[in-house]
Amino acid sequence: MLETIKDRQFIVIGMEHYNPLGVIRSLGQCGIMPVYIAIKHRCPLASLSKYCGEVRYVDNVDEGYRILVENYGDPVKKPFVITTDDDIQSLIDLNWSSLKDRFVLFNSGKDGRTTKFMDKKEILDCAERNGLPVLKTVVVDRGIVPQGMEYPVITKAISPNDGGWKSDVHICASAKELDEAFKTIQSERVLIQRFVEKSNEICIEGFSADGGRLTFMPFYTTYNYNIEGYYSPYMTLHSYDLPELDRGVRNMLAEIGFEGIFEVEFLVDADGAPYFSEINFRNSTWSYAATKLGMPLPCLWAESMETGSVPASYYRSVPEGYQAMVEPIDYKKRVVEGETSAARWLADFKGADCLYYMDEDDPKPYEVMVENWELLG
Repeated sequence: MLETIKDRQFIVIGMEHYNPLGVIRSLGQCGIMPVYIAIKHRCPLASLSKYCGEVRYVDNVDEGYRILVENYGDPVKKPFVITTDDDIQSLIDLNWSSLKDRFVLFNSGKDGRTTKFMDKKEILDCAERNGLPVLKTVVVDRGIVPQGMEYPVITKAISPNDGGWKSDVHICASAKELDEAFKTIQSERVLIQRFVEKSNEICIEGFSADGGRLTFMPFYTTYNYNIEGYYSPYMTLHSYDLPELDRGVRNMLAEIGFEGIFEVEFLVDADGAPYFSEINFRNSTWSYAATKLGMPLPCLWAESMETGSVPASYYRSVPEGYQAMVEPIDYKKRVVEGETSAARWLADFKGADCLYYMDEDDPKPYEVMVENWELLG
């Protein structure tokens, strides 16, 4: 790693969760002790990592942003800022021009441009322009039942920062069911999309630099089992080789001009056809698996922002059948709520190549997770 990167300050900002924990461990294992601006959540977690150089606890996103702006920043050696939540990423993005001379941030080259593409209709239209398959979608004001829709449909909040987010998701078999769903939907604007039975999901992890023209996408995940309306916390990693999707994904990032760590998601239908779903313009939970494989995305992104290159030496192969697990959620879904035996689950746990909580060299977050695991599902 470049000495200029090792000497620079890194700031991780996001809600107490295993997502920032993965970033903090990724940096720490590269010899970088980051500042963590910890937005309080259900219990302390990432802030307990031994790799935190400094922790600043805050009650909400606005306070976290204020702490960042008032206490950090250097026009000569700009700190690298890694976001792990949509809301703090959007707030930083909306104020990017006032921050860019003091920090290196995830951005799309203009105030509010990344936030624009957090809007689900905007990002779906972008995907369609760039040749990716997209399910038929309309956006309506809450309470308006559109004409000509093919049912079933699924409803979603238009933005991750709007409405009830996941609680606004409903699968409706008819116009009558859609009208009933509107009674509980919180989002003012609602995305309505043709619903197909999901057989799996594809999640591509990576980062981009140089206004989105440089990309590094080392792997993608598929889920080992499906949970309706939820993600699977037990997954298989694959070396990135998706030629039918690759050009569209790269062209989208270049059109948007995004620089930062991202995740691109596709739904896979019962016939194996992929449909573009969304891009998360911040570090995603699954990205820590890249660190376990020798490709720490936070460090490599920072290096690429400095050098303007993504060398082939960044890439590592993904072993066949590489497994990753979010331990408490997988146990809850498969053993407590499902039909998997504790013995079967324990075998999978012991056989997993990447665990998102347990780390023998950084044990405290795992210990606290075990004490509070019912809060973390």
